[in-house]
Order: sequence, then structure tokens, then C-alpha cells
Amino acid sequence: MKTVKINLALLCLLCGTGTLFAQPRVKNNLVPFFRASLEGDTTAYLQSKPLKTKEIEAYRSLVWEAWKEANAHFDEERLIPTDTLSPSATGKWHLPANLEPDAVMPYYWGTKGTMATGDSVPMFLYLHGSGPKEQEWATGLYICRRFDDAPSLYFIPQIPNEGNYYRWWQQSKQFAWERLLRQALLSGNVNPNRIYLFGISEGGYGSQRLASFYADYWAAAGPMAGGEPLKNAPAENCADIGFSLRTGDKDTDFYRNTLTRYTQQAFDSLQNSHPTLYRHRIELIPDKGHAIDYTPTTPWLKQFTRNPYPTYVSWENFEMDGRYRKGFYNLAVRERSNIDPHTRTYYEMNIDGNHIALRVDEVTYHTTEKDPKWGIEMKFARTYTPAHRGKITVYLCSELVNLDKPIVVTLNGKQVFAGKVKCNLINMVNSCALFYDPNRIYPAAVEIEMGR
Repeated sequence: MKTVKINLALLCLLCGTGTLFAQPRVKNNLVPFFRASLEGDTTAYLQSKPLKTKEIEAYRSLVWEAWKEANAHFDEERLIPTDTLSPSATGKWHLPANLEPDAVMPYYWGTKGTMATGDSVPMFLYLHGSGPKEQEWATGLYICRRFDDAPSLYFIPQIPNEGNYYRWWQQSKQFAWERLLRQALLSGNVNPNRIYLFGISEGGYGSQRLASFYADYWAAAGPMAGGEPLKNAPAENCADIGFSLRTGDKDTDFYRNTLTRYTQQAFDSLQNSHPTLYRHRIELIPDKGHAIDYTPTTPWLKQFTRNPYPTYVSWENFEMDGRYRKGFYNLAVRERSNIDPHTRTYYEMNIDGNHIALRVDEVTYHTTEKDPKWGIEMKFARTYTPAHRGKITVYLCSELVNLDKPIVVTLNGKQVFAGKVKCNLINMVNSCALFYDPNRIYPAAVEIEMGR
């Protein structure tokens, strides 16, 4: 009996607070929750389990394993097995009919270069132009195979439908990009901090919008031969990624050269205010029209690695085809501040040690320049008003703050929280369901309500 007692005591000591015994039971609870989340259930996970700092890594791994298991049983079309990038490395996804009728997205999915078994590699998403889609898709494969960015993994989609009303940034395509990111991050083949986006012409417009909308997933983005009005792709959101935009200086159709120049001015101004952020290369290429040399973009992009834990976050949560993001880096929106669809909410977070300074404003755009031919809104002024409603969650981890010491949070200059945050499995599960990112499974959180 004495020997048994000693062994049990030793086992309890080795297992800390019972983590080893609790994990299978916890995982069995998480898998059904994640499966419901994948089916569209937005109910938050509420089964509290306080965690000690030393338990965080073990439970982070457990949450990710439960997420993987739930995805393995989720009924959906999956990425084809990876092979060498070639005309035969093709698959297709059927996009939801309620988002776009008769939308089938063929894609190339394959690797370039030599990779060691088990290595995770950079992934590139390439968006083609607006010519005949079969021809544009084939051209995309041809040029992407030539770019100097190996070893790499490529996803090259064909736009499902053609015409004036089909764009890379619409909700049906957002569904595809989020599926791609989720499945790629699950695969273990993709380096989660080296995912890149680029495109040409219509793909340039699409990749500029998507660069801003999904900036928290990219290491860098590189639209070419495009130029979006900045209302459609706020430069502020790109603080922590590399951004390249290359357009011919004589590419005058739809004012691409002018809008590229305006984007350059915006990034230059932002980088002057934040010297270590907004790293960019925006060029108007002399004596070139719509056709330019595409080869410099991906070698420039691949030098960047995503920082999944930036201490400065700038996010204008803009609507894209009627849809808003629900989170960005470590911020999660529980209730938007802007009720009026003509306004937006702007979030700024600055962490210095254990002090988190938040700014939340409602943003109103005023058009200051409109072209007389197409009616394109070219240039804007913005009015910022402190938000008086809305709720956000600020997720935290040891990469952002010292979880063992008190934290102070200010909102628009007013202190709204002071004290130690408590680590809990709830935060890990809900952040995993929101971001599906192995590097953004957060153990702690602070809930903030504007107007209180």
C-alpha cells in the first residue's frame, strides 16, 4: 500500500495539476464543438477550465489536435494531394450556390523545387486577369512555374464565372480563400508565417483588396498592373506585412497609374509615421502600359515572414461585398461599433510592455476626387469619431504581454481594465474557431465594451 501511495504521489507530481488525465476528456468535448462551428454554429465555447502558465503549451497542442480531428470528419471538398506544379495537378471546388450560382472553381495545386520530407514551405496564391478564363488560367500556370521563388507551394485558381459582375473579392470567393487558408494550415505542409498573395490586372485589383481584408494571414502581398481606390483597400491594415504594387506609368485605363500613385503616397506617409512598419515597394514603371515584367514580384515577397503577434495593429474593418471580418490579428469583434453601413469601425492597438492602448473610432469617408468619365471615386478624406458602442475581445498570449504580471488596458485614453488576466481554455477554443491558425490559439483575453 505504501508503495502505491508513493507512486501515485510521484505520478501526480509529474502530471502537474492533472493535465495528463484531463486532456482526453477535454478533447472529447472540443471535437463536437469544433464540428458544430464548421457547420456554421456561432455559439461560443463556454466550458471554463482555468489554466496555469505552465499548462498553456500542452493545451494549445490539444486544442489544435481537436480542431484537426473535427476537420477530418467535416464533409467538404478538400485540396487534392500535393504534387509537382504542372497541368495535371488540378482539382476543383464547387462554391455555395447561395453565394454564386453555378460557381465551380478549378485550381492548380502543386510544388516547385525540392523539399525535404516533413518540411513546411511557403505558399503562394495567384489571381489571374479578366481575359478568357481558360486562357488566363493556363497563362497563370505558365508564368508561375517560371518565377524564382522555389521551394514553394502554389494555389492557382480559375475564376468560376466571367462578366462584369464577377470579381475575386466577392463573397463566394471569400468562402474559397477561407477554405484554402483553413485547409492549408491544417495540412502541416504550409508554413503558417509564409503565405503570400499576388495577382495581375483584375487579379491585381483582387489581390490589393484581399491584401487589406485578410492582412493578418499574409506575410506579403503583390498586386500588379492594378490600382484600387484606397476606400476599397485601406493601406492602414497592411502595417505588419510586406506590400508590393507595380504598375506601368502609362497604364491609364481606369486610372490605374494615378491610383497606384495615390497608394504609394499613402504607404509613404504611413511608413514615415511608423518607421519600422508598412514595408512597401510601389513602383510606376517608366514607359510601360498594362503589360509589365512580372518576374520581380515573388522574389521580393518571399523575403518576408509574418509576425503573428504584432504589438501594433491598425485595422479599418471595411465591408467587402456585404461582409465584414469578425477578427483581425488578436482582436475579435463581438459587436460592431458602426450601425450605419455608410461608416466603418477603426481599431488601433499599441502594446508597450503590459500596457495595451486601444483606439476605437467610427470612420466616415468623404469623396474629394471623382473622375468625370467613369464616376470612379479616386480620393477621399476621412472623419474619425470615438466609438460609443460596440464590443471587442483582445486576445493575449505570452508573445504579446507578460501573463504573470498585471495588465493595464486603456480605451481612447481612458483606463478600462487593470489587473492580472486569467488563462482559460475558453479563450484557446474560441480563438481557434475564429482564426483556425496554429499560431493564434490564445490562452487569455480581455473583454472591452465601448461606452462603459
